[in-house]
Amino acid sequence: MSVIMKHSAPPPVADINVTPMVDVMLVMLIIFMVITPMLTKGVSVEMVRTKNPIAMQAADKTDAIILAVSREGRSYLGNDQVPADQLPQKVKDLLANRADKMVFLRADARARYEKVVDVVDNLRAAGVDQLGLLTEAIPQDRPGAPPPAAGAPPKGQ
Repeated sequence: MSVIMKHSAPPPVADINVTPMVDVMLVMLIIFMVITPMLTKGVSVEMVRTKNPIAMQAADKTDAIILAVSREGRSYLGNDQVPADQLPQKVKDLLANRADKMVFLRADARARYEKVVDVVDNLRAAGVDQLGLLTEAIPQDRPGAPPPAAGAPPKGQ
């Protein structure tokens, strides 16, 4: 008489294998590190810093019209460099069927004032009735913290 042996399956593993999860997380981290610099709208400029900025949420909309003036005085509409004499016509075309005639200007802190005024003049010639000047906030140490005493050295010195 033959005996039939029944093979049983190995017991289930109760430990979590973390290695695949770490691999996926590292791949996602790399993807976000590559994509994040591409998310900024327009040309990168070092904007003017101010103590009392006004929040302009409309500038974050996908259809917002944002002009930039670089340090060298070049003007950009989105990512495209636009000569100053062509700026009014291009902005008019963008504002043609819009109820909101708001245009935002990001000027480099080191750009010549003359170039920024030239862009503002061209925007006015294009029929822009609302102009938002975008700035960066100066980071505060703590809200409500007393100012440093007179004659006290700045922090970090």
